[in-house]
Amino acid sequence: MRILGELTEEEGECHLEIISVKHLTKQYETYHRGHDARSVFKSLFHREKSVITSVDDLSFQVPQGEIIGILGPNGAGKSTTIKMLTGVLYPTSGEINIMGFNPHKQKNQYVKQIGVVFGQKSQLIWDIPPLDSFHMNKEIYDIPAEDFRKRLERLKEMFEVADIITKPTRNLSLGERMKCEFIMAMLHSPPVVFLDEPTIGLDLIAKQRIREFIQEMNRQGTTFILTTHDLEDVERLANRVLIIHQGKKVYDNSLAGLRLHLGAKKVVRLSAAAPIGNIDYPGVEISEQISDYEAELLIDTGQCALGAFLHRISESVDITDISIKEIPIEKIIGSIYEEPVAAM
Repeated sequence: MRILGELTEEEGECHLEIISVKHLTKQYETYHRGHDARSVFKSLFHREKSVITSVDDLSFQVPQGEIIGILGPNGAGKSTTIKMLTGVLYPTSGEINIMGFNPHKQKNQYVKQIGVVFGQKSQLIWDIPPLDSFHMNKEIYDIPAEDFRKRLERLKEMFEVADIITKPTRNLSLGERMKCEFIMAMLHSPPVVFLDEPTIGLDLIAKQRIREFIQEMNRQGTTFILTTHDLEDVERLANRVLIIHQGKKVYDNSLAGLRLHLGAKKVVRLSAAAPIGNIDYPGVEISEQISDYEAELLIDTGQCALGAFLHRISESVDITDISIKEIPIEKIIGSIYEEPVAAM
């Protein structure tokens, strides 16, 4: 079965493969019992067991220097996948090879080769300044003193944090802490970095600074694996998208390819000086009637060329304003979530 948009072997072999995941599965056992007294008593002697599959036969490869966004609704298996890739969880079955390491079998050697940033879990010690945490990481990762000094100076300059890293972590804002989290993750110069909701709760300026840092590190060869619910992060950063739904892979290809999932469509929003009325053109539908004078249209450019539509609509409607844009990425991904997984 070919996954929607899946990379071919030729596409996947363009660059040196740094991550290989084959038939990865994670299952949990759970037990059920009723709530009445009889069921509770019966459970003392026999409990009904069931198996929950969080990740189901997941396979993908990541070339060196790529930024891949892993998406999916809550409970899809994203975080479980990341935890297995970082060695936190042991898979039920399947193979993981990252830079030649098996994460859960060679954990001590492996963790020195990766960086991890969890937006909802801090690596910094709350009661001491980030600078002290940085020096702690220097010893943990055996970073040579001169390398540590050069990297720290460079990262301080990139994030403009020289005046805050000597303050206790508890006194820093969320944006300031996240900048320091990235410094913690990058001090040992890891070739692969895992990001789980790295911009959660940040303001626009802080988000932009984090994204610029990720792009700069990626240009220097760092591979990033990104899981997030902020689709703007994916659009700004990722050159490839992996979508997981109900533990299964349902899409694996470029962001540009994802946009074609609903066809070659454009969203046209127009305002008119008079009521717009009914628009009955092949390949054109009104997706939202905002008012008598304003509407949002969905144009299938495979059936109705955009130029031809604009020419035709301008002859029948006195247009005062018009905008043309791509279908929002969240709508495309939402349509994939709604499709039966087995049909993929």
